[in-house]
Amino acid sequence: MLSRISVDPEICHGKPCIKGTRIMVSLILALVEEGLNFEEIMEEYPELTVEDIKAAVRYARLIVENEEVHSLEA
Repeated sequence: MLSRISVDPEICHGKPCIKGTRIMVSLILALVEEGLNFEEIMEEYPELTVEDIKAAVRYARLIVENEEVHSLEA
C-alpha cells in the first residue's frame, strides 16, 4: 500500500504525494480532518482511488507510530 506514496525532491518540494500526482498526503489528511469522506475526496480529486486515500492515512499513522517523543523541560 505504501507503494502508492512517492517522495521526490523535484515534486512538491519533496513532500510525500500520491504516486503519479502532485496530490500531497497532507492535503488528503486535511480533507479528512475537515470531515470529507472518501467518496467526497474522490469527487474533488477524481484521479484518487480509495486505496490512495487509505495509503495516505496509513503513511501518516506509520509516521506517528514510529516517532520518538522527547519531553521538553520548561
